[in-house]
Amino acid sequence: MHPNTVRLYEAKGYLPLVPRNKAGYRLFTPRHLDHLRLAQLALSLPIAAFQKERIELVQCAVDDPDRAMQLAEAHLHHVRLERTRAEAAAEFLERWAHGQVLDTANRTLSIGQTAIHLGVTADQLRNWDRSGLLDVPRDPETGYRLYGAAEIGRLRVIRMLRQSGYSLMAILRMLRRFDAGEIDGLREALDTPGDHEAVETVADRWLTTLAEQEQRAQAIIRQIAAMIAAGAWHSTP
Repeated sequence: MHPNTVRLYEAKGYLPLVPRNKAGYRLFTPRHLDHLRLAQLALSLPIAAFQKERIELVQCAVDDPDRAMQLAEAHLHHVRLERTRAEAAAEFLERWAHGQVLDTANRTLSIGQTAIHLGVTADQLRNWDRSGLLDVPRDPETGYRLYGAAEIGRLRVIRMLRQSGYSLMAILRMLRRFDAGEIDGLREALDTPGDHEAVETVADRWLTTLAEQEQRAQAIIRQIAAMIAAGAWHSTP
């Protein structure tokens, strides 16, 4: 951990009060090290969806171990729910890729009608189109997009993946493989950036990130339990 990180954690109230000697130097104890370990476990993985609850957990741990443990258990529960959603979306994708029909529309819809049909906005549909996630046929006379059953079925997959946390880049990577005729291994494609692909967000490898966060959430619980067993809150800083 960089010394500036330690200073930041102290300034934000993530540590018990740090005493200083006559020369003004900070005097850290094993209790402070325990809180630093907890803060590092809770805050060093940047998942915005869980950031607020992890910060609250670390802050509570300074004075209220019971509340900190409750928050840690709730955090683990939330991570597991998020992972379940991501896994369900991947299974939804695999069923579609193997031929399951996801929409029975027997006529083409306009972009506005499609947005209402799917519960998204027209701007989202345009963005997915511009991002290369699908190629929507157009009316030869008006140039307007025309969405049929195939396009709407594909959009259902895109929508569910986006709602479950996957990035546009991860979905594009997977759909390129699907369009090339590869219907197996699409779940892995969602989670495995290519050799020349820049990984910009945790959502580019969402399944792996959630698995790592679940392990970290369990480690947070173990750390708090160890601190409670050591009687850290009953000792002076």
